[in-house]
Amino acid sequence: MTKTALVTGASSGIGRGIAIKFGEEGWEVTLVARRKEKLDSVAEEVENAIETINDRFENSIDVLFNHAGTVIIKPFLETTESEWDWMMDVNVKSMFLMTRAVLPSMLENGGAIVNTSSISAVAGTPMEVLYCTSKGACHMFTRAIATEFRDQGIRCNAVCPGFIKTDHGIRELKELQSYGVNVTEEDICRLQGRICEPEEVAKVVLFLASS
Repeated sequence: MTKTALVTGASSGIGRGIAIKFGEEGWEVTLVARRKEKLDSVAEEVENAIETINDRFENSIDVLFNHAGTVIIKPFLETTESEWDWMMDVNVKSMFLMTRAVLPSMLENGGAIVNTSSISAVAGTPMEVLYCTSKGACHMFTRAIATEFRDQGIRCNAVCPGFIKTDHGIRELKELQSYGVNVTEEDICRLQGRICEPEEVAKVVLFLASS
């Protein structure tokens, strides 16, 4: 039987990479992506998307990969409440909504949830207070879901990459450097050996999604 996967944030970077990996393994994949200016209707759009997906897959989604995310890089005292709300909507609320929508059907047959967290969930970075906070929430959301549903056939894990060679990752490095944060090539080598390729993260996600 063909397995089914739902991938959010699938238009580029790691999301795109894992969608391709799932496809190469013969999975049926549904891709979800969105623009920040449409966040006001996120709850309604998620519910509509899940209804469509459940109809298509006959209420059977084997894997949910919550990857949708963004980053704000600026001094903490210059951040605004609206930026805080936007960051939490994209990085945390979308994960909550997708998981809540998918779990009821997933509980019937078991399944796996994989969330994209970050090393920033456990190691703070200057100019990224909002981002680090959102990834800390992702970390604990993952642990709590795993604990609550571990006896009901559901696995929930998080991948926690460092700096990654994606458009998002390169932009992050450039913006951090513009504020004087030490993230030169030498710093990256010292911190994590080298910059990570998105395909490497995709392989880990595929492993966590597998049987």
